Amino acid sequence: MAISLFSIPLLVVAVLGPLLYNKIHHQLTVLGVYRSPIFTSSSHGIHAIGDTQQCEDIHYYAPGNVIFAACEDSVLPRFEWFPPLGHLDTPPETTGSIHIIDPKTLKSSRLTFENFNGPFVTHGIDVIPDPERPEAVYVFAVNHLSNPEYRPGAKGSHKFRSQIEIFYHVLGSSTIRHVRSVRHPLVKTPNDLYATSPYSFYATNDHYYLDGFMRHVEDSLVLTRWTDVVHVQLDRLTTSDETAGVNASVTLKGLWAANGLGHGQSDDEIMVASVLGGKVWRTKADDHGTLSIRDEFFVDSTIDNPSHYDDPYKSANDDASGYVLGGLRRGIDLAKTHRDPEGKDGVIVWYVRPNSVSGSSSDWEKRVIFEDDGSNIRSASAAVLVPIEPGKEDSKEAMLFVTGFVSSGMIAVKVDLSPKL
Repeated sequence: MAISLFSIPLLVVAVLGPLLYNKIHHQLTVLGVYRSPIFTSSSHGIHAIGDTQQCEDIHYYAPGNVIFAACEDSVLPRFEWFPPLGHLDTPPETTGSIHIIDPKTLKSSRLTFENFNGPFVTHGIDVIPDPERPEAVYVFAVNHLSNPEYRPGAKGSHKFRSQIEIFYHVLGSSTIRHVRSVRHPLVKTPNDLYATSPYSFYATNDHYYLDGFMRHVEDSLVLTRWTDVVHVQLDRLTTSDETAGVNASVTLKGLWAANGLGHGQSDDEIMVASVLGGKVWRTKADDHGTLSIRDEFFVDSTIDNPSHYDDPYKSANDDASGYVLGGLRRGIDLAKTHRDPEGKDGVIVWYVRPNSVSGSSSDWEKRVIFEDDGSNIRSASAAVLVPIEPGKEDSKEAMLFVTGFVSSGMIAVKVDLSPKL
């Protein structure tokens, strides 16, 4: 049957219309367009943790029963300089800090830097054990520095030049030693990190364009799948040259708005989150470090740094293990608030696990375990669960810690993880 040129667009609309509608509807849902800005939050049971300003990422290190966080020392500089939000006005001269949070006392302690003076503009982190010394860990951290070689108006010259810092900490001590800095051209807009050894880590690039109009385009259009994950292999740890012995390759590409990385339910699972897509890709690395996507799941909000909760009290019939995802209630509002130190960004935290009824790993139970209008915490970019020993009622409870990229402090609240009936 012949098809006229006039009828081709009609045919395209007829075939793709429902698909496009579903995609657009999902995207508006993720951005919170359909979620009412009117929401009453309560401070009941919420614990504010002091000296935890703008800790964009946190990690619960179960062997030491401590939470690691990379934080800022004051709130205002991030509204002038934070490349992930496009803030490129005044690079701060202050040095960010690495903190240890005790889940029992809910107290934060700053670690004293050794061999490091900054500046340190914090973002994503990862924590792994020293394979040769169980009581020690390596902490990998993104550092968004200004570019000393920037020349205004020069083609290809940009205001910032981010790098990765590697630190070493002995659990129980009050210090953290800087091991080395790492910089490579492929790691140009690093957001989060996933370390596999002291010499190997993955980093997400959250944008292809560092600034300008096209950066806004890739934020706006889901078809612009330009972000990626880079695998970095180091030849040495003892060097003062941040580019020495650094080998890197793109290991997963074609992603939209790749942001957070997280350790999954098994040692070989690497979670990659799309902040604007409300999506988590569950990936696996081959022997060469190349990532392949095993499957994916969605939630109805923006999300950032994913974490996995491993229930230490699980049984064959009662396992509360699952994924924890922090995000914004209405990501659409960030366009108005991201420059405002007095702004308000509501948060939402998801708890996702395989449906216990169906037993299928592709069928997910998704539950909101915390929600706030921004009164108790502004923005959520990471959340972790710390187990609570079951009481006589065999309740499944955990302490939830939530932090945000523009929050004035971290909060903790007890949540119920019992299965829905």
